[in-house]
Amino acid sequence: MIAKIIPALCVLGAGVMALVSPVQADEVKIIPTQITKQIYMLAGQGGNIGLFIGEDGTFLIDDQFAPLTEKILAAIKSVGGDSPKFLINTHYHGDHTGGNETLGKSGTLIFSHDNVRERLSTGSFLEAFNAKHAALDKEGLPVVTFSEDISFHLNGDSVQAIHTPHAHTDGDSFIYFRKANVIHAGDILFNGFYPFIDVHHGGSLRGMIKAVDQILALADDNTKIIAGHGPMANKAQLANYRQMLETAHGRLKKLKAAGKTAQEAAATNPLADLEAIWGDGHFTGDRWIEVIYSGV
Repeated sequence: MIAKIIPALCVLGAGVMALVSPVQADEVKIIPTQITKQIYMLAGQGGNIGLFIGEDGTFLIDDQFAPLTEKILAAIKSVGGDSPKFLINTHYHGDHTGGNETLGKSGTLIFSHDNVRERLSTGSFLEAFNAKHAALDKEGLPVVTFSEDISFHLNGDSVQAIHTPHAHTDGDSFIYFRKANVIHAGDILFNGFYPFIDVHHGGSLRGMIKAVDQILALADDNTKIIAGHGPMANKAQLANYRQMLETAHGRLKKLKAAGKTAQEAAATNPLADLEAIWGDGHFTGDRWIEVIYSGV
């Protein structure tokens, strides 16, 4: 799979590169964090993985990059799981779907929204990173797809995948463990920093806000939230993130209505007061504006 990713031609920071291709994969460690007796977050490189283990089989949410699959499987076994029986992709990006082919070939049943399978079967180009992703082989494609929501009843819980249109992409889903009160937000949540929004594949800033609102409506003060990127979150942190998105949207919408280009908008430094908290991740404020502006 690593050979199927053409890395960005421009010089990017390691945090940004981790969204599109593995950086020094041999040195990556997969670190499990226990959330409940049966649910774990696996952090390594790329999107955070959700892991649900139990007598009905191992259920995986996303799978990072192909070169990390053996390490991911070892981490799963270290906490009592086995080879994944089910895998769901929260969206199509390679740092969440890179392990699909290997897992699919080993018998894992893959699920996703309809648009995720479409992107994975045809390939895609991420303009923000100048990165091309080739189509996956048949074994890496989702076998079961859905247009809105889908529910799983296993390991003593009811698990719902809920589609959020035009958020991070046009195929996002977040995963809600009803009994455990755990949510895997996928890339709807970049906890602690400005999020990448794939506007060329259906994402939008307003859609991200609506998606966060959907999660907030389900969460309570005890809900544990796995971010697509960044540390574990709670409802209060998600609400703060939502406020940042809303503030940015209001300011950028005014600049766009005034006829400003992305570069002109960024030059006015409209996110200056947000930068200290939210600009220390994948993007600085000016670069983030350039990436998301057409989707404001």
